[in-house]
Amino acid sequence: MNLRFFGDGPALLVEGRKRHLVVADLHFGIEADLAAHGMYFRSRSAARLERLMKIVEEADPDALILLGDVKHSIPSATRQEYYEMPGILDTLRRRVPLLVFPGNHDIGLERYLAGGELQPKEGKVIDGVGYLHGHTYPDKGLSGHLIVLGHHHPLLVIRDEVGCALQTPAYVRADLDTGGIGMEEPASGASGPTRVLLVPAFNEIAGYDIRHILKKPFAPVSKYLKENGIEIILADGSYFGPASMLKADDDD
Repeated sequence: MNLRFFGDGPALLVEGRKRHLVVADLHFGIEADLAAHGMYFRSRSAARLERLMKIVEEADPDALILLGDVKHSIPSATRQEYYEMPGILDTLRRRVPLLVFPGNHDIGLERYLAGGELQPKEGKVIDGVGYLHGHTYPDKGLSGHLIVLGHHHPLLVIRDEVGCALQTPAYVRADLDTGGIGMEEPASGASGPTRVLLVPAFNEIAGYDIRHILKKPFAPVSKYLKENGIEIILADGSYFGPASMLKADDDD
């Protein structure tokens, strides 16, 4: 299995017997929710879709895996999502088969999906790799595999002594405490421990400080990451280093 990182996404190409392009947390329709809270932005859906299509063309995958939170509004769709989602999904599926692992924001998304596109919310192993959005406990069958998930929107935040900050999407890689989370321990013949890769959000205005994810985890998988050996990988695949390098925030 090979991994190829697309920093312009962020997006991840997982190459095994087949090539699967993975993106997480598109949050189409987020502008309508921001408007409801007094922050007004013109819809960026067309630009976001164009960015995704460029990566699809470059990666030329056998399938596109959407790791949930394809839409944003809960518990129902906004007018923006009602008008935009059918065209967005049709544009994607005309180019590449879709596999959608629903997230907590995807209530009602199934009405826009075609047969065979909707995957189990607890996750599924595809070509030796486990996938799920990440807001639920993972299926026990994912044990012993690399588990790729979204939901956390990991963002690397580095502050200097005067408070200026560099913020950039990043991946978090760690071993999973399978016993703690209630999964079966990997079989003796497994190639290694159950590992987790948290995928950053594709949506350009979604992000959450990695330090906060690790200090106050808010989802089943992140609550059971083994503290030793947690690593950070930048969106383009460059290795940043162990999470222990990050200094604590005075506001933590």
